[in-house]
Amino acid sequence: QVQLVESGGGLVQAGGSLRLPCAAPGRSFSAYVIGWFRQAPGKEREFVAAITGRRTNTYYEDSVKGRFTISRDNSKNTVFLQMNSLKPEDTAVYYCKQQGVWGQGTQVTVSS
Repeated sequence: QVQLVESGGGLVQAGGSLRLPCAAPGRSFSAYVIGWFRQAPGKEREFVAAITGRRTNTYYEDSVKGRFTISRDNSKNTVFLQMNSLKPEDTAVYYCKQQGVWGQGTQVTVSS
């Protein structure tokens, strides 16, 4: 079964940056789309960004376009979410997902 492990979360001031890796060790990674989602307190989990397999097409939720970048390193079975110009409303637990499997999440907190 797929295992996904997120890291890189933390506390950052508004306008700052964070880079979230999601590792998928020991599995076939490169052929499948992988996505990032987030869930803020009291809200539904929402889509943030996704990247397809070998063609690496990318997709973003409107509020993060131009600020967040998703990329993948298939040699390391890892996908990255680079988050720039962070806003307090980006505060959430961030999850990666592939083939119906979720990681455990990593907390991102943006202070104003």
